[in-house]
Amino acid sequence: MDNELIELCSKIKEEISNENTFHLGIENLLLLRKQLFNAILQLKAELCRDDFNAMPFIGKDGFHSKTIAYSIWHIFRIEDIVSHTLINGDVQIFFSENFQERIGSPIITTGNELVKQRIGDFSEKLDLEALYQYSTKVKANTEFMLKNLVFADLKRSFTIEDKLRLESLCVVSQSDNAKWLIDYWCGEDLKGLILMPFSKHWMAHIYACMLIRNKLYSK
Repeated sequence: MDNELIELCSKIKEEISNENTFHLGIENLLLLRKQLFNAILQLKAELCRDDFNAMPFIGKDGFHSKTIAYSIWHIFRIEDIVSHTLINGDVQIFFSENFQERIGSPIITTGNELVKQRIGDFSEKLDLEALYQYSTKVKANTEFMLKNLVFADLKRSFTIEDKLRLESLCVVSQSDNAKWLIDYWCGEDLKGLILMPFSKHWMAHIYACMLIRNKLYSK
């Protein structure tokens, strides 16, 4: 990942931690997300549909062992779940706008439970245009929420009721690869969620997508 983006991510953490620079930190977070989302859009412009299902690093350790289509799904399912169900307490875009049917996904979860070729098989089923539409809507809704935060909101913590609400929707698998997610999210305050699902999580998976793209076209 570009060193400038890594430095910007560190800068955001410092800025949102200080009431005097909080709003500047949010502005920089939106800038970071714009640059990262542009990278996702660039993949769509550059690659053919089959490239989004490719697994050149299958069997390796790391996010690059998955597919680009899966990575996009995973980033924005997590963001939709965290932003709407956990933070806002309202309905996920995935459900309110019928994106399971539109995308053609056999699952409603984050996808953490999928491994190896199951990831490739899952990726082939997805309508890429609808997946990009979903990603765009989730991003926009999260950013509307971020723009309306105040510094005091960062200390907001989450309750057992929040955890039970997440569990009731069955949007996180009970597999060992996934079931820890709800405890992790509910164990963070709002600041922690801003710094992981809404920024660092993007960076990690988009970097993995770049590794896949580069491997596919390295010859």
